[in-house]
Amino acid sequence: MSRYDIAIVGAGMAGAGLAAALAGEARVLLLEAEDRPGYHSTGRSAAFWSETYGGPMIQPLTSASRAALAPFLSPRGCIHLADADGVDALAALADEFAGSAVPLRPLSRPELETRLPGLRPGWEQGLAEPTCADIDVAALHASCLRAAGAGLVVNARLQAAERREGYWSIATTSGGFEAGILVNAAGAWADAVALLAGEKPLGITPYRRTIVQLRTDPPAPADLPLIVDALEHFYFKPEAGGRLWLSPHDETLSAPCDCAPEELDVAIAIDRLERVVDWRIAAVEHKWAGLRSFAPDRLPVYGFSDSSRGFFWCAGQGGFGIQTAPAASALAAGLLLGRPAGAIDPAPYSAVRFA
Repeated sequence: MSRYDIAIVGAGMAGAGLAAALAGEARVLLLEAEDRPGYHSTGRSAAFWSETYGGPMIQPLTSASRAALAPFLSPRGCIHLADADGVDALAALADEFAGSAVPLRPLSRPELETRLPGLRPGWEQGLAEPTCADIDVAALHASCLRAAGAGLVVNARLQAAERREGYWSIATTSGGFEAGILVNAAGAWADAVALLAGEKPLGITPYRRTIVQLRTDPPAPADLPLIVDALEHFYFKPEAGGRLWLSPHDETLSAPCDCAPEELDVAIAIDRLERVVDWRIAAVEHKWAGLRSFAPDRLPVYGFSDSSRGFFWCAGQGGFGIQTAPAASALAAGLLLGRPAGAIDPAPYSAVRFA
């Protein structure tokens, strides 16, 4: 039976990023339940980097990740858009980040019309977030897997994990392994993995998010910013060939699964878009859904459990796991290796905060 210092369950962005951060400092095993890593949430991301996304408690991780993400970013910009119902939410967003390093600038109706052609009446206010960027998620994930230099085993769904004589004995559908530390980076399956290891679940809950690719008339401008509703009823951004990626910003409770979009959510997304711009929907070309998993307080969880058995949480990243991956991976690696905390305080993300 192969023995490792650290076994990471889940080879999506969380697991791959952590393995890369540990490269050269520990013998690491990556266990992936699917036949390829990144099949679930990582491969279904809307692929943008926004310092406001997730709120002020996520922003330090996002901002600290920018330098490492730079090779995978391309400029996009973002407009937070408000109608009469969303004015207070827009003001609250500005207040949340007042005094921070995140640049936000109010936009008038004429400025909005210039940036978003075909804008319907009623959308009178906006906030520009110029630092927002697109992320090449596939390239980032592949880079982390290469940098990890770790043993990657696919089709290795966890069946059981038992602590024996200072090591985890790990049974998977691809064989057995041993490791001193077991890391739970299983995304939507994080609580299920904890139970298989005899650990207390933390209430990591998955929610479905829908994305639709549309062909519109006129085509979506290539330089269109990411457009986000202040009330979180939609967001959309352009893709190659004049296509548009659109989400109704849905958050539907789901069991951990290979989720698929619901036709009702697709229809809601299109209806909300048509209330914003006067573009004609020429075709629905593609649609998909992914799971975003949250802890009860909607902050990620990085750290050892309180069981003193070498069980480590790297879970609950919600929809911001990719944009925070470099800083979160460095934070988690430091905790695993017993390094002093860096610039980011790990306490708000501790796994024992729920005790």
